[in-house]
Amino acid sequence: MALTDSIPNNVDLGSDKKLLRALEKWQPNFLAWWKEMGPESFQEDEIYLRTAVSVDPQGWAHYDYVRMPEYRWGIFLVPQEEGRKVGFGDMENESAWQEVPGELRGVLRRLIVTQADTEPASVEQQRQLGKTAPSLYDLRSLFQVNVEEGRHLWAMVHLLHKYFGKDGRDEAEALLERRSGDPDKPRLLNTFNEKTEEWLSFFCFTMFTDRDGKFQLAALSESGFDPLARATKFMLTEESYHLFTGETGIERIIQRTVELMKKDPNEDARDQGGIDLPTIQKWINFWFSSSLDLFGSEVSSNAAEYFASGLKGRYREREKYTDHKALDQYYEIEMPVGTQIVKKTVPLRNAMNEILRDEYIADCERVLRRWNYVIQKAGIRYQLRFPDRKFNRKVGIYANHWFTPEGQLISQEEWQARQGDWLPTPADREYVRSLMVPCYERGKIANWIAPPRQGVNGKPFDWEYVRFHRKSTVFV
Repeated sequence: MALTDSIPNNVDLGSDKKLLRALEKWQPNFLAWWKEMGPESFQEDEIYLRTAVSVDPQGWAHYDYVRMPEYRWGIFLVPQEEGRKVGFGDMENESAWQEVPGELRGVLRRLIVTQADTEPASVEQQRQLGKTAPSLYDLRSLFQVNVEEGRHLWAMVHLLHKYFGKDGRDEAEALLERRSGDPDKPRLLNTFNEKTEEWLSFFCFTMFTDRDGKFQLAALSESGFDPLARATKFMLTEESYHLFTGETGIERIIQRTVELMKKDPNEDARDQGGIDLPTIQKWINFWFSSSLDLFGSEVSSNAAEYFASGLKGRYREREKYTDHKALDQYYEIEMPVGTQIVKKTVPLRNAMNEILRDEYIADCERVLRRWNYVIQKAGIRYQLRFPDRKFNRKVGIYANHWFTPEGQLISQEEWQARQGDWLPTPADREYVRSLMVPCYERGKIANWIAPPRQGVNGKPFDWEYVRFHRKSTVFV
C-alpha cells in the first residue's frame, strides 16, 4: 500500500481507475460531512491518534498527533484466504464469492447499507461530547472512536461503489445525507437516533451498542461474499478499543462512586458530586435494552434467508459449530400470548437473531461480573444487574408489551406508573448533565470518574493527549 495514495488502501485501488475516481468524488462529500457533523470545536487541534497504515500487527496501530480532518481514512481488508469456502447454509463448501451473486444483490446491499449507516450515526450522536470531557485521556478516546467509525464507513462505502454500480453510489451518498435524530431523514436504526448528551451515555453506548457492532461484524465476517468478510474482520480489530472504552469507562465511574460512598458513608454519592449506583443501573437498563433491539426480531424470515444464502453466519460459525446447515433443529422462545408468557419452538434458522443475541448477553454478563467485583471489593452491598431481555423493547415480539426488569408481564398502566424507577427520568438526566464540566488540565480528572489504570500506547495518564490550538478552551 502506498500512503501517498489519495485514499490509503491495501486493495490495489490504483489499478481500478473508475473506482478510484468514484471514491475520490465521494471523498470531499465525506470531509464536508465530517466538518459539519464530526466533533464540534476540535477540528484544528492535534490529537494523539492510532491510525491504520496496513493490516499487519506493526502497521494497523500507528500512533501520532494528527488533526482529525487530516486523518488517514482508508480501505483495508485482511489478506485473502486461498481457496476459502462458504462456511454455512445451503451453499456450504462452495467457493466463496468474489463478486455479488445476482440473485443476492438486493439483500446483500441492504445488509451492507444497514451496517454502514450505524458508523456515521454514532459520530453525529457524540459530536458535542468533547466539550464536557472529564480528562484529556477521555477526550482522546472519544476522538479515537469517532475517526475509526469514519474509517468503518469508508470500508462499507468501498464495497457499495465497487460491487453495486449506480445503486451503490446512490446509497453511499444517502449515508451522508441522513442525520441522527433528524425527524425527516433519521438514521435507519432507532438506537442510532438516541441522544448521547453526557459521558455516562457515551460509555454505555460504547459498552452496549458498539458490542452489538462486534457481534454483527463477526456474523458478517463469516459471509460467503469474501470482500465483505475480509472488510469486517479488519473492522473487528479496531472495534475492540471501542468496547474497551465503554467497559472501563463505566467501571471507572463505579470505582469513583464507591470511593465517594466510603469517604462519607452518611452522604449519598450524589451529595458528593458523583453518580450513584441506582442511577448507573437506570442507564444500564436503558442502553442494554435499546441495544438488544439492534439484533432484530426474535423470529425472523430475513435472518433465516441470510443464513441459508451464506450471507451472515452465527458468531464464530466455523469455530463453535459442527453442523453448519442448521436444518431439522429448533429453538425455544418465550412469547407473549394475551396476558401469559408461553414457550414455543421455532425452526433454528428463523431464530438466528436470537442466537446472536444470546452470545451478546453472555459477553455483557462477563463485563458485569467485573463491575460488581469493584462494588463487592469496596464492601458495599449492592449489585448491578441486566434487565430481562423482554424489558423495554421496541423491536420484536416483546414490542408493545410491558415488562418489569425481572421479566414479569405487566399492564401498560403499571408500566407508566413505575418506569421512572427503572429508566432515567428527566430529573436524572438533568443531574447527570450538571456534572458534565470539562477538565482539560493534564493529569487532572473530573470528580465523578476515577482515572484509568494506565494511559494509551504506554504513555502515562498525564500525557498531552490533545494539543489545543487556541488561546483558551472555553465553550459556550
